[in-house]
Formats: sequence, C-alpha cells, structure tokens
Amino acid sequence: MAIMDTKERYELLVALGEHLKADADGFLAATVKRTALHNPWLTEDNQRQAIAAIVDQMLQPEQLSAWWNKYALTEPVQQQKVGLVLAGNLPLVGFHDVLCVFASGHKAVVKLSDKDPYLLPAILRAMRQINAKSESYFELVEKLKGFDAVIATGSNNSARYFEAYFGSYPHIIRRNRNGIAVLTGEETSEELLALGHDIFDYFGLGCRNVAKLYLPKDYQFEPLLEALHEYRQIVNHTKYKNNFDYNYALYVLNKVQYQANGCVILTENSSLQSPIACLHYEYYEQVDALQEQLLSIRDEVQLVVSRAQFEGLPVFPLGQAQQPGLDDYADGVDTMAFLLQLS
Repeated sequence: MAIMDTKERYELLVALGEHLKADADGFLAATVKRTALHNPWLTEDNQRQAIAAIVDQMLQPEQLSAWWNKYALTEPVQQQKVGLVLAGNLPLVGFHDVLCVFASGHKAVVKLSDKDPYLLPAILRAMRQINAKSESYFELVEKLKGFDAVIATGSNNSARYFEAYFGSYPHIIRRNRNGIAVLTGEETSEELLALGHDIFDYFGLGCRNVAKLYLPKDYQFEPLLEALHEYRQIVNHTKYKNNFDYNYALYVLNKVQYQANGCVILTENSSLQSPIACLHYEYYEQVDALQEQLLSIRDEVQLVVSRAQFEGLPVFPLGQAQQPGLDDYADGVDTMAFLLQLS
C-alpha cells in the first residue's frame, strides 16, 4: 500500500478544492448530467450547490488547516478499514465522512447509495489524478465486509438493521433528525427570505433542512408567506409539484386548517418531520419554556436556525442551515474523535 503522510493528505484535499472550484476540464459535467437523469431529485443545480458548499466550507486552506490542527493529526498506529454506508437524499451527503476517514489516515470502504452512485466516484478519480497514492485509501463495494469499524447513515427503520449487523463493531449509526426554526416575530424581510434556503434547498430532503417552525402566539403569517413565495419556481420541478398537489388535496379533503402560498403548505402539527412541500408549525409562549422543550427532544433535532440562542443545541443564523463546516458533525457526534481512537 502506498502510504501518504499527513502533509500529503492535507495538500491533496486543498488541491481537490481548487480542482473542483475551477473544474477547468469540466470533468464533473457528464457525471452531473448522468446523476440528474438517474435521480430527478438530484438536479444539476442542486449538485453544483452541494459541490460549491464542500469547496467553500470544507476544502479552503484556512478552514481545513484550523480543523486539521485541532486534532494534531499524525499517522495511525495501525490503519483500520472503516465501512461507510452513505445516504443519498442529497448530492454528496456522505462526503464529510469520506473526508474524515481520509484525514485520519484510515481506509474508507464505501457502500454508495443507489440514489447517488456517480458523484463520489468521480471525485475519487479526481483525487487519484492529483496524487495516485490516494487510491489505496478508498474502496467502493456492493456489500460491506472485512471492516474494523462502521459509520452508517439511514432512517430510524434502517438504523435498527444497522444496529443488528454492526453493533459488535465500533460504530456511529445515524437516524432521522430534522432542522427546526424558532422565529420571534421580529425577523426582517431579508432574514425571512434567507429562511427560504433552509426550507427549500435540496427540496427540503436533508436532515439539516427546516421542517418545523416554532412561532410566538399570534404570529402574523403574511410576511413569512410573502418571503417564501420568492421560491415559487420550485413548483416547476415535477416531483415537488406532485407532492404539493397531493398534500394540498389531502388537507382540503380532511378539512385540515392550513396556510399556503403556492409553493409550500403550513399546518399546525407537533411532529418535527413534515411531508415534502409542507411545513409544520407549533406555537410557543416563552423562550425559556421552549428551551426546555427542545432539550427534551434534542436527539431528534439536527440543528436550530434562529435569532435566539438555545443552550445545548447547535444554532445557526437564518439561511445557514445548508452550509455546514468541518466541525458541524451530524447528530453532534465528533466523527474525527471516533476515528482517531480506533488506532
């Protein structure tokens, strides 16, 4: 096996960021088109948005070096094979796990999602072109075997199977979580417009997307609905429009009270998870009481977007939910700390 030292791995990731940003040879263009044809939810625009977020938030030298130095990375005493079961709800949603395994010096044994099977292999090919030694750090497989540890991401249902299959190995198993927004009623029109990104980016399919609003009593919906109407072009996407029409018909037939603006339907509902093209909301009276309520369900919350701060929960400004940095670990579990203790 061709070993890359810590400096080589860092330099490769920086070079990858430059390569992806420039895309001078258009190496991703065919893969992006192929992926969009394979899975219409992963549109070309959404794929390029995901790639840009990776470049800007994870592969810039300033952010990468600060994160790298935080862990004082060295070579592992003994390289481990880390099985990765990747989700496919968003383009390249598992890239952060892949990056972490590579940074730690271990080998990633990757089970791709059949929803997103082309993008990551294209990026790994680009890494090999930059430094051929990186090839020995990745293996794409149809079925995981011969691994030493596992990081698996899926639904609550699939997590039960993951526990059964992988429970005897060191593991991180991720379940359903949702983003929430806590509004105070004092948000500016610019902040409400930014909130639209948290709701609509990637059609709301990510665990970081806002699926539930907490609103003060007597909240006035008009400014919010008006701001979110700026994203009305989303209904031009056939699959999204089908979900909007289906859920709209259900609410009408079942006489459920709702607020709507032509591209999203809001209903009062205690559930954190809302259907596609829908948004749940719940009223609160005091922020202090809401703090306790949210802490009691923090295992179901991926993040909070709000002007307010909530102790014990990751809070982001409105519009920043889909801009995770290297330190924004899924489910609040430090992936790098997990990987480094393996060796």
